[in-house]
Amino acid sequence: MGKNLGYHLKSPVIKEYILDIGTIMVYEDFMVAMFNEGTTLTLERAYQIIGISEIHYRNKPFGYISYRKHSYAIDPIIYTYLRELDNLIAFAVVTKKEIDMHNFKIEKMFYKNMMEIFIEFDNAAQWTRRRVKRMRNKKAIS
Repeated sequence: MGKNLGYHLKSPVIKEYILDIGTIMVYEDFMVAMFNEGTTLTLERAYQIIGISEIHYRNKPFGYISYRKHSYAIDPIIYTYLRELDNLIAFAVVTKKEIDMHNFKIEKMFYKNMMEIFIEFDNAAQWTRRRVKRMRNKKAIS
């Protein structure tokens, strides 16, 4: 997958997880998932990713970036469970594929929370990081 994905972060990758479905990279403010070609992301597999988020972001806001370099299937019921993660405050999708852009509109209807699509990873990372920092600052003030 490559460390930092070309994005020049002030903080490096904290941990990289190689799963049977793909790779998860954990940064200070967000995690990045890049799934393998042909994978089906089921609820059971999503629980692995939710578990990783709880290890690194328990009780603090974080973002999630789905880097869609490869084609894979997603069970839409997953978004019902992701909505329940109160500390997941930014969800970004990075893709250059037209089919993913179409699918994004459908996924957004299931997710119903803050979700954006980007063509460039850097833009997704900056947007996600800004949202997380803003939420952390709000929590620090309250």
